[in-house]
Amino acid sequence: MKKNPGVKIPLLLLFASLIWLFFLFDLNNYLTLSSLKHGLDGLKAFYSQHKMLTMTIYFIIYLLISALSLPVAGITTLAGGALFGLLYGTILASFASTMGGTLAFLFSRYMFRDWVQNKFPLKLAIINRGIEKEGGFYLFTIRLMAIFPFFVVNLAMGLTNIRVVTFYIVSQIGMLPVTMIFINAGTQLATIKSAGDILSFNIILSFALLGIFPLIAKHFTDYIRSQKVFSKFSKPQSFEYNLVVIGAGSAGLVASYIASAVKAKVALIEEHKMGGDCLNTGCVPSKALIASAKLVSYTKRAKEFGFNRASIDFDFANVMERIQSVIKKVAPHDSVERFTGLGVDCIQGKAKIISPFEVKVNDKILTTKNIIVATGAKPMIPDLPGIDKIDYLTSDNIWDIRTLPENLVVLGAGPIGCELAQGFSRLGSSVTLVQRGSQIMKKEDPDAAQIILNKFQLEGINVLLNHAAKSIEVLGESKELICNHNGKEVRIKFDEILIALGRAPNVTGFGLEELGVELIRNQYIETNDFLQTNFPNIYCSGDVHGRYQFTHTAAHESWYSTVNALFGRLKKFKVDYSVIPWATYTDPEVARVGLNETDAKFTNVDYEMVKYKINDLDRAIADSEDNGFVKVLTVPGKDKILGVTIVGNHAADVIAEFVLAMKHSIGLKKILGTIHIYPTMAEANKYAAGLWKKNHAPEKLLAWIKKYHTWSRK
Repeated sequence: MKKNPGVKIPLLLLFASLIWLFFLFDLNNYLTLSSLKHGLDGLKAFYSQHKMLTMTIYFIIYLLISALSLPVAGITTLAGGALFGLLYGTILASFASTMGGTLAFLFSRYMFRDWVQNKFPLKLAIINRGIEKEGGFYLFTIRLMAIFPFFVVNLAMGLTNIRVVTFYIVSQIGMLPVTMIFINAGTQLATIKSAGDILSFNIILSFALLGIFPLIAKHFTDYIRSQKVFSKFSKPQSFEYNLVVIGAGSAGLVASYIASAVKAKVALIEEHKMGGDCLNTGCVPSKALIASAKLVSYTKRAKEFGFNRASIDFDFANVMERIQSVIKKVAPHDSVERFTGLGVDCIQGKAKIISPFEVKVNDKILTTKNIIVATGAKPMIPDLPGIDKIDYLTSDNIWDIRTLPENLVVLGAGPIGCELAQGFSRLGSSVTLVQRGSQIMKKEDPDAAQIILNKFQLEGINVLLNHAAKSIEVLGESKELICNHNGKEVRIKFDEILIALGRAPNVTGFGLEELGVELIRNQYIETNDFLQTNFPNIYCSGDVHGRYQFTHTAAHESWYSTVNALFGRLKKFKVDYSVIPWATYTDPEVARVGLNETDAKFTNVDYEMVKYKINDLDRAIADSEDNGFVKVLTVPGKDKILGVTIVGNHAADVIAEFVLAMKHSIGLKKILGTIHIYPTMAEANKYAAGLWKKNHAPEKLLAWIKKYHTWSRK
């Protein structure tokens, strides 16, 4: 469609004027159930004398209502049934609504599509992806299930790339069942003569269909979709398991635990070690390292605590052995023995999904009703020239070393890179932290990242920002990382290099490709709001789908994936990401929940901000940890919390109060009114709430109170 910008404004004015006239003359008051019932006899009398004229007028009115996207189509459809009966009412309403909807679709496309697609590409990505994947069936599902009001669908679809012909045909077919149900309800409406008629079986059934049809349509479309993806596979007559879980990390462990708790027969398959990355190479060992390194750091701060000097004699190998002992101490929580005792069939071996109902492991094929993929993620390794010539370190294998690196380069300043850089620096390595961008910890606010940067530099870590790694060179015993910094080449010598550039989901090697499970950008498993893949009985949770790569989020998701897999026929639950907290365990710690200022500005969310500096907090001063802040974002003019960032000692623990508050809609006023133990770091939360209250003090009321006190002294 060739667009003439000069036509857009008059067309928009015409469209707006027609809507304005509709409401100006209160025409919506004539399109109510009571008005329809009151004037039905007169309309029927007119129809008996002027059948074609009445049908034509009705058709035009309905077409205009649809074209103008007026939210009165439901009552208009009922009127068609009451006036013309089931056959003629359905024909008139069906064609008028589809033709009018197509006009609204064309108007939306002509006026707004290019602008909206350019302005909000991410918000339209889901709809566009649905159109690309399923074409007309995607629209058919929306029409049949009546997920959104039909006029909203008309306008929204105009913003997508769906063809006009496809839109018309699918809309005509998809809206037909709903139209017939409304028309049928309208025919029954005409039979109501007294209050007793309302209780007749036909009327109750007709109006009940209005409520239950979306549920029926949903099950129908789900069935069609499942038949489509399952058509290539043979479904077993019976199943050995209700659920097979692949991966025994935090996501898989929680999934199998929940399944066994509700008495489902479940198998848990793990190729390597129970507990996954969190126990063996992630959360547990890194926190053990941080604890040992922090003890060393206190010796360097001896004078801050009133001591002349302090020192610790240690062997790095013993520190690393302590980490292994910590892992062993935690391991029974995630052990085969524990989960076998819970009723889970724990199987060690490499899993391969050979059909939506079959998983092969150790030359044995398990048949299962449902599958949960919880295969986690692995360190992301860049395609860096020369990297294949060295034995680089990652968060997986760094725990195997027993000699402290003299010169350690850490490539990547995200949470993993920052935590390990500080830990090894405190243990005695000369650490260079290399970051491609202009800020470490790029997901945090700049003021939070700056505090950590200052601490790193104070402790002697060499932080190189805006340094893009280009290659690695090995010359004899010398190893160098070559970086580009503002167009200049920078060479950084190292003994060991730690690659900490994030984590890539494990999506290959166990049958997803052959089966046809859909991925996003060939990196992450694509799931819907119920954590289902494109195969309705295959779910996933944890790092493998790339949403939030945290242990606690993986456990959170596993409740949804397991319950939906086992009980989805009865009720499915959309996974709740509304309140997701996380922390980076540097010193000081950085903890966050909800929006920070960076995200709020990027998404154009209005907010107010209060910031309490921890250097004013008694407990922090007493501990010589008076560095950091509590920053709270709220809805303008209200105490509703949008997000919190805390930088400080034990920030990951202190933020729990705000996580609870956000989850259960508790505002800052109630936090301010809660007694906090003195002296604790958690008092910072109360003082931040107090700052908000001070900023919203009722100045006029306080002025009158001041006058009252002045008067009372006389």
